[in-house]
Amino acid sequence: MNTPSSIEERLWDYIDGHSLPEEKSAIEQLIDSNIEWRHKYHELLEVHQLMTNSLELDEPSMRFTQNVMEDIAKYQIAPATQSYINKRIIWGIATFFILTIAGFLIYSFGQINWSSGGGSGSTTLPFNIDPSRINSIDFSKLFNNTYTNVFLMVNAVLGLVLLDMYLGKKKKQLQGKH
Repeated sequence: MNTPSSIEERLWDYIDGHSLPEEKSAIEQLIDSNIEWRHKYHELLEVHQLMTNSLELDEPSMRFTQNVMEDIAKYQIAPATQSYINKRIIWGIATFFILTIAGFLIYSFGQINWSSGGGSGSTTLPFNIDPSRINSIDFSKLFNNTYTNVFLMVNAVLGLVLLDMYLGKKKKQLQGKH
């Protein structure tokens, strides 16, 4: 219990007035009887008096924040992501997804049996479909695959992300002009 760190800790509690009355009387007896405790007590008491009397707390000047901001303004700030992200990559990704969706739609419409709708022969369409029975086409054959549904959902989410990025960019440009 008489290690230098425990002695110092107990003496600091005594000097600061945080020790219990029983402990306070025990420490006073140790200071009177033990030379090591007395020497450490006088050393810590001197440090305590120096801290409370001679040292004043420094306060920053009133312009501290403004001075810091002026110093920061002198340095080059990292560029925004728009300047170092290659726009060709973004456009390439967008083109890939648009072409994939277009290819999927072309494939889907290619799988439809256009002659199953029946026809009156009087349509102006190049294929034989009765416009009044267009609602009778069964699309369940096209969109019943789980992978197809997942693919459509992922593309829809990515499309919304691209739309959000585009609208956010336009909003920033409008705010920059004002």
